[in-house]
Amino acid sequence: MVGVSDNVRGFLLAISSSIFIGSSFIIKKKGLKKAGNSGTRASEGGYSYLIEPLWWAGMIAMVAGEGLNFAAYAYAPAILVTPLGALSIIFSAVLAHFILKERLHMFGIVGCILCLVGSVSIVLHAPFERDIESVKQVWQLATEPGFIAYTLTVAALVTVLIFVYVPRYGQTHMVIYIGICSFMGSLTVMAVKAVAIAFKLSFSGSNQFIYFQTWFFTIIVILFCIMQLIYLNKALDTFNTAVVSPVYYVMFTTLTILASMIMFKEWNSQNASQIVTELCGFVTIVSGTFLLHKTMDMGSGTTNMSSPAYHRSPESNPRQPEP
Repeated sequence: MVGVSDNVRGFLLAISSSIFIGSSFIIKKKGLKKAGNSGTRASEGGYSYLIEPLWWAGMIAMVAGEGLNFAAYAYAPAILVTPLGALSIIFSAVLAHFILKERLHMFGIVGCILCLVGSVSIVLHAPFERDIESVKQVWQLATEPGFIAYTLTVAALVTVLIFVYVPRYGQTHMVIYIGICSFMGSLTVMAVKAVAIAFKLSFSGSNQFIYFQTWFFTIIVILFCIMQLIYLNKALDTFNTAVVSPVYYVMFTTLTILASMIMFKEWNSQNASQIVTELCGFVTIVSGTFLLHKTMDMGSGTTNMSSPAYHRSPESNPRQPEP
């Protein structure tokens, strides 16, 4: 019963987190556009958004959402918490339709429904959180050969993306910025889970901040979050919000589930039927997010999908007729 209670707490915290994060995308986008009108755009290396109150309002909403998400990881496994981020996509897409005037087609609504169905499927069949009594146990899991190999692979890929592909293709291929955020995000979630567990155990009377492992995970969270924030801002300022959100979700969630499987081995306690049902739920969510993506241009003519002009909102960069 304790496990069920913890999963319910994690579920409720994750839902609340999605509402705040979904709203933050819209508020930050408005702030970025406003700052770009009076200074250098974030996509061009500018930081004028740092003095824009609207951008900071979006940041506060995102921080609140991430705080709730942080708490959710202390109670529920990543396989349950992370896919629920799809709800922030739905909230963001609907707000973008009404506030930013970024068109949401009828099939986009179907995509939102698919995201909801997939989320329910995962929630109903999610594994219980494994019993962890010390942050040292998390450290042992993080230093096993399998996860070390994953970490080194991610570090190599992120380095190549930042120093080789960003200068060449960052402005025209959204997957570059999103890839950096997603790869780093998968490691960030593992560190966040470790710190969240440390807080949970410390509040229960077992101080985990006397161990260097807790502080190491904390530093990783701070550094990686800053890096993700920089490249997410570039993606939001260059491409359409209703496209950035679902693509980021799919890449981030896929890599996070993979990292969680390698590190925490959460599926070891489940049977084949439960695992297949969770995978089907995730595929349903992925289908919904990509349906949202593909319907963004319906009824607006043909445009090169690899171009930033296609992905930016109509207000910030109206389409020009092709020669």
